[in-house]
Amino acid sequence: MSQKIRTKGAQALAEALKALKTMASTTILNLQGCEIGDDGAQTLAEALKTNLTLITLNLGSNEIGENGALALAEALKINLTLTTLYLQNNSIGDNGDMALSEALKTNSTLTTLNLQSNSIRVNGGVALAEALKTNSILTTLNLESNLIGENGAMALSEALKTNSTLTTLNLYNNSIGENGGVALAEALKTNSTLTTLNLQNNSIGDNGAQSLAEALKTNPTLTTLNLYNNSIGENGGVALAEALKTNSTLTTLNLESNSIGDNGAQSLAEALKTNTTLTTLDLWGNSIGDSGAQSLAEALKSNSTLNTLDLWRNSIGENGGVALAEALKINSTLTTLNLHDNLIGDNGSVALAEALKTNSNLTTVNLQDNLIGENGGVALAEALKTNSTLTTLNLYNNSIGDNGGHALAETLKTNSTLTTLVLGYNSIRDNGGEALAEALKTNSTLTTLNLYNNSIEDNGGDALAEALKANSTLTTLDLGYNSIGDNGAQSLAEALKTNSTLTILGLYNNSIGDNGAQSLAEALKTNSTLTTLNLYNNSIGDNGAQSLAEALKTNSTLTTLSLGRNSIWIKGLLAFSEAFKVNLTLTTLDLERNKTMGNIALVLLKSVESKTTPATLNLGYKSIEDDEALALCEALKTNSSLITLDLQSNTIDDNGAQALAEALKINSTLTTLYMQNNSIGSNGAQALAEALKTNSTLTTLDFQNNSAGDNGAQALSEALKTNATLTTLDLWHNSIGSNGALALAEALMINLTLTTLYLQNNAIGDNGAMALSEALKINTTLTTLDLWGNSIGDSGAQSLAEALKSNSTLTTLDLWRNSIGDNGALALAELLKTNSTLTTLSLGYNSIGPKGAQGLYWVSQTTSCHISK
Repeated sequence: MSQKIRTKGAQALAEALKALKTMASTTILNLQGCEIGDDGAQTLAEALKTNLTLITLNLGSNEIGENGALALAEALKINLTLTTLYLQNNSIGDNGDMALSEALKTNSTLTTLNLQSNSIRVNGGVALAEALKTNSILTTLNLESNLIGENGAMALSEALKTNSTLTTLNLYNNSIGENGGVALAEALKTNSTLTTLNLQNNSIGDNGAQSLAEALKTNPTLTTLNLYNNSIGENGGVALAEALKTNSTLTTLNLESNSIGDNGAQSLAEALKTNTTLTTLDLWGNSIGDSGAQSLAEALKSNSTLNTLDLWRNSIGENGGVALAEALKINSTLTTLNLHDNLIGDNGSVALAEALKTNSNLTTVNLQDNLIGENGGVALAEALKTNSTLTTLNLYNNSIGDNGGHALAETLKTNSTLTTLVLGYNSIRDNGGEALAEALKTNSTLTTLNLYNNSIEDNGGDALAEALKANSTLTTLDLGYNSIGDNGAQSLAEALKTNSTLTILGLYNNSIGDNGAQSLAEALKTNSTLTTLNLYNNSIGDNGAQSLAEALKTNSTLTTLSLGRNSIWIKGLLAFSEAFKVNLTLTTLDLERNKTMGNIALVLLKSVESKTTPATLNLGYKSIEDDEALALCEALKTNSSLITLDLQSNTIDDNGAQALAEALKINSTLTTLYMQNNSIGSNGAQALAEALKTNSTLTTLDFQNNSAGDNGAQALSEALKTNATLTTLDLWHNSIGSNGALALAEALMINLTLTTLYLQNNAIGDNGAMALSEALKINTTLTTLDLWGNSIGDSGAQSLAEALKSNSTLTTLDLWRNSIGDNGALALAELLKTNSTLTTLSLGYNSIGPKGAQGLYWVSQTTSCHISK
């Protein structure tokens, strides 16, 4: 089905074609997210057949299907100039991909092709592989987040054995499994052009890693290998280490989120003693303890090439920290060390501090979440007095306290290299804050200071404000989750009148009321640098809101203002409505969890209409009631800029929903509507369904936790048969039974756009599951189906398993909290032996016994699907 060009897409396309026809110098055209659809792609394709100047075309996120891809493919057979084509986040599928592959066999200019997230399966992967056997131009191919599976990977591997131009291949999240990994390894033994290979999230396991390791021993070109989250254990780690002893080209190895353990780390450490090319090693989340860290430290003493080492979340204690510190006294190449979320404590940090006194190459150290106390903080501060290379220090969520804050402040008075200091969650309080403020008066290098959640009150705020009057380098100051009141805010406001560098100020979760907001508003009238002001969860009422709105009439730099969870009512919102009529820079206004009353929504939305930038409006969490929703709907009929509207957790009932539905029949810009947690029944759902029959812009409708019932679900199902834009529908907890599920199943047999359907916590039972199963045999677009808590038993599970034997698009199936027993589990286990697309299957909290569990266990050893039980 051809996707029609929407208003936004038509405008963008008209401008694009004008440029292509009249501007001989147009070389780059970016239409990402312009919703041009198949019709637009076909029109552009015709233009490309004769255009002689365009070299880069970005059509990402444009709802292009196979027809649009077919047209573009035909153009590529003739076009002689295009070198880069971005088609990420569309829906070209296998047919569109095969057409493009055919074009690649003759095209002589395209060097970069991005097909990320395009529902490409095995057949598409095979087609691209065939094209690569003869194509001699393409250097970069991105297939991230498709589902080419092991067969697609094996086909690409064969192509790589003869292809001599491709340098970058991205297969992230493609379910290639162990066999796919083994096949690619074979290709690497002979391929001499590929430099970057991304296999992240592919479940290649130890066997795949061992094969790749063997290939690395002879491969002469690969420089970057990403094996993040691939179920690689100790054996795979040991094999890769052996390869590094002889490999002389690899510079970056990412093993994040695997399980190589201490033994794997020790093997890699041995390899680092002789390897002379690796510069980046990422071992985040690999169960490496002190022993592994000590081995790596020993290696760093002699290694002279590694500059980045990531050991985040590895249970490294003080012994490991001390060992790494000793190594840093000798090592002369490491510039970045990430020890986030370990257990080095004071002793480990004191040792690292000693190392920093003599180390002259480290620029970034991340010690977040490491149980560091006052002694550790003081020691690090002392080290920074002489260290002249460190630019970023992250001490978030430790316990350095007042004394640690004081010590670091003293350091900042003389240190001339540190640019980023993160001290959130450290209990430094007013005394520490005041000391840091004093340092900022003379410090001339720090640009980012994070003091989140440090029990800083007005005195600390006052001190920091005084510092901002003199400081000319700080651009970001985060004071969220402190106890700054009106006085502190007033002081900061005075500082903003003269400060000319601060761009981001976070004052969320403090105790600022109207007086503080009024002062900040006064400052915004003259301040010309601040772009983001976060005042979420304070005590600002209408008076403060009115003042801020008044300031927006003249301010020309602020783009984001967060006022969620304050006490703004009708007068405040009316004031913002007036401000929006003249303000042209604010793009995001957050009013979530306020309480507005009166007929003000109409004014607000009509004022936003005059803005030239897309807008997001958050009125969730008790911000409006049904009468305000009615006014809001009237405004939506004429508004042409709002794309996201959040109305969750209000008290909107059927009347409000019906009014919104009427607006959706006319509105042509809104793409996302959050309606969850209201009081909408079947009548409201039926009205929204009627609107969906003609609406051509809405892509996401979140209707969870209302009361649509079977009647509402049936009405929405009828709409889905003709609607061509909705991709996500959330009907969680809507009292939908088997009849509603039957209707939705009927719709899924016809609908060609829905990719995500949430039906959790309804009561569709086995009959509903069986109906949906029948639909899955035919449906070719749904990728996520959530049936959590639906009283589905063995019969329903067996039907779903049977359907998935032929379905080739569903990647996620959630059956958590049903009544599935051994028979259902065994049926699903049998399915996974042949299904190559399902990547996630959730079966927790069912009634699966030992027999079913054993069946699932054995199949989990061979499938790439992640099974949660």
